Amino acid sequence: MEMINVHDAKTHFSKLLARVHSGEEIVIAKAGKPCAKLVPFEPDTKERVPGIARGAVTDAFFEPLPEEELCRWE
Repeated sequence: MEMINVHDAKTHFSKLLARVHSGEEIVIAKAGKPCAKLVPFEPDTKERVPGIARGAVTDAFFEPLPEEELCRWE
């Protein structure tokens, strides 16, 4: 895994993306300290199943929240 400083990453971003697209992982460093990592994107291949929570939502879900809970959201 190669470490590239922020300035070089900005200058050569398109080239870095091409390398990442081919499977490489690149670490972006700021002042010599790693702060980000470029990795190839892997789409979520898990198929969603509709109705998985069927029956889990009761009528209590639609009742107003208690006053103390409402205060936490303000």
